[in-house]
Amino acid sequence: MEDKKNGYKSKHYDFPTKRYCQTLDLKDDPELIKEYKKRHGQECYWPEIGEGIKSVGILEMEIYLCGNRLFMIVETPLDFDWDTAFSRLAGLPRQAEWEEYMSVFQQAAPGASSAEKWQLMERIFHVYE
Repeated sequence: MEDKKNGYKSKHYDFPTKRYCQTLDLKDDPELIKEYKKRHGQECYWPEIGEGIKSVGILEMEIYLCGNRLFMIVETPLDFDWDTAFSRLAGLPRQAEWEEYMSVFQQAAPGASSAEKWQLMERIFHVYE
């Protein structure tokens, strides 16, 4: 069984990929965090959002939670352009609705887009070759 102690299986692609890592803080309220997790669960999944993510070239998107801190991993092909993709994503059907639906949980300015809320992280370590 996958969980934080046993790890999470990652997908394998037959071509080189790259990843982006982002962070965002939720409001520090256990009930709000519980609802945020519920809205990201399979039973509340909005297929249009997943389809939109894939349509802009994202292969996989994962969100992890520790306390009220979110960490997102975005896997893409090597030729993926972040700004172009997220500009396209913002204009897709229901994306603005989804952002508004989730904004009540997030420590971000009202009306902020996903690209404005989620902060790209700098990699400072990996196992060097």
